[in-house]
Amino acid sequence: MTTVARAIRAALLTPDPRAKCFAAREVARGWRQGRLASDFDVVMPDRPAWPDAPELLPPNRMPKRGRGGSERARIALWHSLAHIEFVAIDLALDMAGRFGGEMGAGFVSDFLAVAADEAMHFALLARKLESLGSHYGALPAHAGLWEAAHATRHDVAARLAVVPMVLEARGLDVTPMTLERVRAAGDEHGARILTRILDDEIRHVAVGTKHFLQCAETAQAEPESYWQCLVKRYFRGMVKPPFNDSARLAAGLSRGFYEAIAL
Repeated sequence: MTTVARAIRAALLTPDPRAKCFAAREVARGWRQGRLASDFDVVMPDRPAWPDAPELLPPNRMPKRGRGGSERARIALWHSLAHIEFVAIDLALDMAGRFGGEMGAGFVSDFLAVAADEAMHFALLARKLESLGSHYGALPAHAGLWEAAHATRHDVAARLAVVPMVLEARGLDVTPMTLERVRAAGDEHGARILTRILDDEIRHVAVGTKHFLQCAETAQAEPESYWQCLVKRYFRGMVKPPFNDSARLAAGLSRGFYEAIAL
């Protein structure tokens, strides 16, 4: 019987986006059905395998999306969202594979389910791009999304604090505004995709918050101050408003966590 760690590592080292989506969903299915042994007998790679395209650029070299509702701007928006979801597949897989041995079966189940969701999100966005006459990889993409994972590769509490509770929580803040713009432009199909993603991401942040609270309990630390300390140490960006307080609260992330360090 293949181990869950080997299956996760193989998915992480799959560069083709469609194949990675299939691999992530197959790992989640195999684990759920009991076809993968609960052994963590291989280490996770320092970096997943990615396709040759898109070209990955630092934030200050990313081209502007274009103005208003132009076709170029629309394609750039959906491409950016697709890239975020593509990297999110690897973030969830790495979380399960890197820390599952110390955190237990429930942790593995939660984050493999997240990986399967992210794969589904990417597939929806890739098809959206194709409906606009483009494809994933046609434009450059942000190179920094894996940095948070690499910086926290040694500490599950730090990884939970930064990835689900900062980066994914930021998605809860910005997605409703994007959804409004897309709907105002008459794109109901796009609005349905974003609504689905937003609903799922609330659940993903909730998963991260739940396991972070368990880490805080194990460390005998006050959760909010523990989170703030880890974010200040490991997150290079800013925690900044506007915040979608209702969505964050639905995910278990109260203002007591982020208000004190928001800029």
